[in-house]
Amino acid sequence: MKIFDCLDNFKSDLKTIVTIGTFDGVHIGHQYIINYLNKIAKREQGESVLLTFSPHPRFVVNREHSHLKLIDTLDEKKEKLEKLGLQNFVVQKFTKEFSRTKYVNFVRDVLVKKLNVDHLVIGYDHQFGRNREGSIKELQELSELYNFKVEEIPPQKKEEVSISSTKIRNLVLEGDVETANKFLANNFIISGTVIDGDKIGRTINYPTANISFDKDKLIPKTGVYAVNINIFNKKFDGMLNIGVAQKKIEVHIFDFSKNIYGLDIKIEFKKLIRENIKFENIIQLKNQLIVDEKNCREFLFSLN
Repeated sequence: MKIFDCLDNFKSDLKTIVTIGTFDGVHIGHQYIINYLNKIAKREQGESVLLTFSPHPRFVVNREHSHLKLIDTLDEKKEKLEKLGLQNFVVQKFTKEFSRTKYVNFVRDVLVKKLNVDHLVIGYDHQFGRNREGSIKELQELSELYNFKVEEIPPQKKEEVSISSTKIRNLVLEGDVETANKFLANNFIISGTVIDGDKIGRTINYPTANISFDKDKLIPKTGVYAVNINIFNKKFDGMLNIGVAQKKIEVHIFDFSKNIYGLDIKIEFKKLIRENIKFENIIQLKNQLIVDEKNCREFLFSLN
């Protein structure tokens, strides 16, 4: 996959099969669109292109009123898109000035002149341009003027539920990572760096790795989760606690004793095992951690 950090750096003499959007989570609906792009690109001997924006448009247009947290960081999104076989990923910086672009100008200057669009594929609710004035109706009219095809993809469903990034965010916030994972067709992940903690876990034989994470990253409901941890190109089982104070994240890796301070790790969430409990003393905490470990191990073993 070729990655371009702005529209000006993209150039293609081939037909481009384009889609546009933030694609947060790269969920089942997004995957359908990317697979469809690739199918058309192969048939038409063209290239598949996703145009996205960073930072998320809501952070720019309405940051002071937006409590939005993202399912994926940009790097996490890139990894998922590459696995899907997307050929070109264009990340355009989103600014106040860019947000004022009229939809007519967006089609002419971005889709036609910059991306050389031959075929545009969009989701069922896509709107674009200043104040989101452009819709499928305007796109169809302009596609005739500029000689490109446009297709609108209907919402994708899982177990008769229409899938959206908003629904997945709400599921994660409720701690229902199992359902969120079904809609993502992937595990919800948090990537971060291992940092120093208070080391209380060591005193009760439950050392934990404290994880720093992106400030805009969606963090699940507080509690204890069964997780997989990817480190040293290997996958380990473990249990993770999200604390109430500043949503602090600590993970205990089963059967693991190496020093990993400063290393980057990826955590895959599997199931909320229990919600947070207030303990009167450290003995109560240790006894509960023994139970948590047993429950997490049994659940993760059941997945194998």
